[in-house]
Amino acid sequence: MTTFLIRRLIGLLAALLAASIVTFVAVEILPGDPARSILGIGAEPTAVAALQHQLGLDQPVLIRYAHWVSGLVGGELGLSWTYRVPVADLLGPRLAVTIPLAVLAMLLTVVVGLGLGIVAALRPGTAVDAGAMTLAHAGMALPNFWLGLLLILLFSVHLQWLPAGGFPGWDAGVVRAIGALLLPATALAAVQAAILARVSRAALLDVAKDDFVRTARAKGLSQSGALLRHALRNAFVPVTALMGLQFSYLIAGAVIVENVFALPGLGRFVFQAIANRDLVVVESVVWLLAALVIVVSFVADVAARLLDPRLSESR
Repeated sequence: MTTFLIRRLIGLLAALLAASIVTFVAVEILPGDPARSILGIGAEPTAVAALQHQLGLDQPVLIRYAHWVSGLVGGELGLSWTYRVPVADLLGPRLAVTIPLAVLAMLLTVVVGLGLGIVAALRPGTAVDAGAMTLAHAGMALPNFWLGLLLILLFSVHLQWLPAGGFPGWDAGVVRAIGALLLPATALAAVQAAILARVSRAALLDVAKDDFVRTARAKGLSQSGALLRHALRNAFVPVTALMGLQFSYLIAGAVIVENVFALPGLGRFVFQAIANRDLVVVESVVWLLAALVIVVSFVADVAARLLDPRLSESR
């Protein structure tokens, strides 16, 4: 287990470094001059040159990358060019929206996706199985932003049960805050719940063919009892790995959904930073999202190893 963790930690650090390189290069090749974009098209060349020097844009690319990475290692994400405050101070309020949104969406994904998958696996080939998989196919076919608009039309405009957008803040109360996140979390979770339902059903039915399940059936357990008591844990190995990736997708997918529901999270923050050519914010937020994906994948990998120790041995 120690060797396994050391190898995974080395891979984690290498992935974080690679993510920083890709993020920096991708942002650097964006067209346009940030200094001229900030000052306006009619700005004097001397003023543009002075701002470039102030922002460090006149330095070689490798030096700028080294400064940025050293700041990341030290916990400093840089100074926003637009707001003139540390990027870390700007991320706090946005993360307080995006992370709870992703967590709520993940809870809905697990409850609905696993529920449909287990129900379908317990009744294979029946109308229950067909109905559950039909819902899964429908969930996979619906884009989350379009589903979000439908949810607004139904629950906000017609029924007026939930707000159509915006976020009142956690100071307004947990109930109101979760109510504002419920519709976007549902729109965000639909596709991932459908995928989880199909994978969990397939995993359960695959494990149901193993010898230990047949032995449990021979001892008098029903098909449902054998699946729930013996097959479910073994089927959770691929499902756990998938859920780790899904949480990463939910964090990244929140970028679009937040704009549909006008939520002040990381998604709208990134769009505003791109429009303002605030490259420091764009680099820091994109790397942070990539780091969250890498760390969650690492945790899911370790969890799968704990569920099935044979994985590390086979590797």
